[in-house]
Amino acid sequence: MTGDMARGNRGPRLALGALALALGVTTGCSSSTPEPLPRTTQPTDVPSQPTPSDTTSEAEPGGGQGRRDPRAVGTLVDQLEVPWGVDFLPDGDAVVTERMTGLVLRVSPDGRRTRLGSIGSVVPQGEAGLLGVAVSPDFGTDSTVFFYLTAGADNRVVKAQVDGERLGEPTVVLDGIPAGFIHDGGRIAFGPDGHLYVTTGETGDPELAQDPDSLAGKILRITADGEPAPGNPDPGSPVWSLGHRNVQGLAWDDAGRLWASEFGDSTWDELNLVEKGGNYGWPEVEGTGGGPDFVDPELVWPVEQASPSGLAYADGHLWMAGLRGQRLWRIEVSPAGRAWRPTAFFTEDYGRLRTVAVAPDGLLWLTTSNQDGRGNPTPADDRIVQVQP
Repeated sequence: MTGDMARGNRGPRLALGALALALGVTTGCSSSTPEPLPRTTQPTDVPSQPTPSDTTSEAEPGGGQGRRDPRAVGTLVDQLEVPWGVDFLPDGDAVVTERMTGLVLRVSPDGRRTRLGSIGSVVPQGEAGLLGVAVSPDFGTDSTVFFYLTAGADNRVVKAQVDGERLGEPTVVLDGIPAGFIHDGGRIAFGPDGHLYVTTGETGDPELAQDPDSLAGKILRITADGEPAPGNPDPGSPVWSLGHRNVQGLAWDDAGRLWASEFGDSTWDELNLVEKGGNYGWPEVEGTGGGPDFVDPELVWPVEQASPSGLAYADGHLWMAGLRGQRLWRIEVSPAGRAWRPTAFFTEDYGRLRTVAVAPDGLLWLTTSNQDGRGNPTPADDRIVQVQP
């Protein structure tokens, strides 16, 4: 089963619960400055409304007084079919992928929707299909858009040029990524260094995540031509980090640090600060407590509160979309690279939330995933909702 439905029973890891719950976010007021929260876990028990915290943030002296809550501006477009990837063109329009149909759409900030084309080699099944999208940082000169998709035999990254209102024929950039009915990863994004980062899942075969020769259960870093990017841990490999179960969110903060949201198994979903060559423990550990061989997550959540997919950085915070959790998490990030004080918004307002992306005008675009067979769709689903952070 998947990260956001039924999960396997990994009994020895249940002991992590007692540790994590002991570090939960507090509420109320305090006259003294509290100690910074530990780097380990901060599960939160948030009902339908956000729960405030008195934890003082390094990023906001005085505990962030005056910080506004995000506000839903409204539905931008509706009646989509499982929108998955969102990225923005230089003119402010977005390229949006539909997982099941293989359609590539162009959506303007005023809600105008046009069809750029479709990718015929897509084989949708389970969690697979047409997934992430990344607009080339040199789009002004190369007119190129990159896609992550499931083909007949594997997952792969392809690229295609946009000629006016038409998507050209795709060509393969990187193939041979293991594909499965579940855990296909799929998020792609260009980093501040100009290289393309690609998340892959372990396809339901956990041991692949620890296999350095497999591209499954990894974060990859490649050039626009699909070669291992200069500076990778192994110069001959695209692998940037390993030991991942199913990463579906990538974001860089103002300091250029890479963050990733990851599905856990039966206990803890994770937010990780990604280090070059880091091993994030799956399947040897879920959550924290892996010891010196593994990198602990910055934050974890009980699986029913998250099942995190999209991740974005805006307004000094990380924003994480939850599928099973059906909420948008705002997470503070300090100048020192600490993540803390997660707060939930829009809980169950829009159902399952797949992707969150920052538009050029600063608004968040939040996609629903209620038509994927696991939600309770309304006649408007699936939608893109605009949010003022």
